[in-house]
Order: sequence, then C-alpha cells, then structure tokens
Amino acid sequence: MENKSCILVSACLLGENCKYNGGNNYNQQVVDFVSDKEVIAVCPEVAGGLPVPRKPVELSGGHVLDAEGKVYDKPFQDGIARTLACLEGKRVDLAVLQSRSPSCGVHQIYDGSFSGKKKAGSGLFAQKLKDLGYQVLDAEDMNQMKGKR
Repeated sequence: MENKSCILVSACLLGENCKYNGGNNYNQQVVDFVSDKEVIAVCPEVAGGLPVPRKPVELSGGHVLDAEGKVYDKPFQDGIARTLACLEGKRVDLAVLQSRSPSCGVHQIYDGSFSGKKKAGSGLFAQKLKDLGYQVLDAEDMNQMKGKR
C-alpha cells in the first residue's frame, strides 16, 4: 500500500548490526513502541556504501571526517539520497533515530575531536528529515511517547 502510515527507525535500534564497530544499539523501548506499527528500518551510512565495520567518523567543519582527516561526505550524501528515495510514496508519521550519530543524531552529535565530547547539533540525515518537515525523535526521548501507543 503506497500511502500506508509508517515509522522510520534507525536499523541499529532494532538490533541490526550496522554500527561503525559492527554492533548495534538495540533499544527495547523503541522495539516495544513500534511493535504494532509498520516500520521502515534504515541505515543511511550502509545505504551510502560504507562497510560494517568501518572507521568511526564525526562531523567537523561541515564535513564527515575520520580521525585521520579522510573525508566521507560522498557516501553520506549518497546514503541520504538513497534512503529518501525509499520513502517516496510513503506516509512517514515519525522517525526514531539513534542519538549522537553523524547521520541520525537528533539533538546532539560528537564535536569532531574524537574525544567523546558532544555538542548541540544534528546528524546529516536527521537534519535533512527535519528540513523536509518530518517529525524526528531521538531514541533517548522515547519516554515522551509513553501513553501515545
């Protein structure tokens, strides 16, 4: 059904091993919330052709960089474009995304120093979704959704 309502979810939150380190960010609260909903699981980084595992990257100076300074802008932009193309014709009511990710971070991202420090900001995919008018929720904010099932 082309116009069926669905929820977009970072695939790592559902237990898919697509994180940079080969693991996932399984989140039982997210899984419970979407258990009775149509879900589209996404990982824009994998959609952009990045391998699992891969070098960690952070956003710095408007670019996606690894600790050695290699630029990953193209695979990130390609992944965003491919992921958005998969959403065409679908009604996405909500996107639940992984915290602090350079793709999916909603409120905070790492500061680009690879020191574990965080700063206010959004990952590239999360920001694109916001710019397009999607409702975006950070996985850590799932407690806001209690009682809205």
